[in-house]
Amino acid sequence: MAGGLLDNSRNGSSYRGRRYKPMAEINVTPLVDVMLVLLIIFMVTAPLITSGVTVNLPHANAQPVNSDATPITISVNSAGDIYLQNSKVELPNLVATLQQISKHNTDRRIFVRGDTSVSYGTMLRVMATITEGGFTKVALLAQQPTPSKP
Repeated sequence: MAGGLLDNSRNGSSYRGRRYKPMAEINVTPLVDVMLVLLIIFMVTAPLITSGVTVNLPHANAQPVNSDATPITISVNSAGDIYLQNSKVELPNLVATLQQISKHNTDRRIFVRGDTSVSYGTMLRVMATITEGGFTKVALLAQQPTPSKP
């Protein structure tokens, strides 16, 4: 009678087959953390690399222009100095320098950036000089408006 009251499920036979198996999963949490930090670093530094000339751009509601090739950027700062990419250029030498950079390709896209304090006449002279040099794809850049929250 006492033999029937014993619990046979804990006799040790069910624990003999279990062994600790090595964990085959990779812990990706540190990898994700490092990648997010790198993403933030690149997002912060990428706009700083694009242009070395500080220009306060005016705001416009136009859609951004899609371009296939890397455009040539001409900047006019608040003092009226003209920069081709990142090097200072005088207005009479602008077309010759543009032709050297574009290798006499007048279909090359040219972006003109001007500070908000630069006079309309200065910007007009710069754009007229470029178009008189034979370049046809000249565009003014403006700062994109920040979307307002509804």
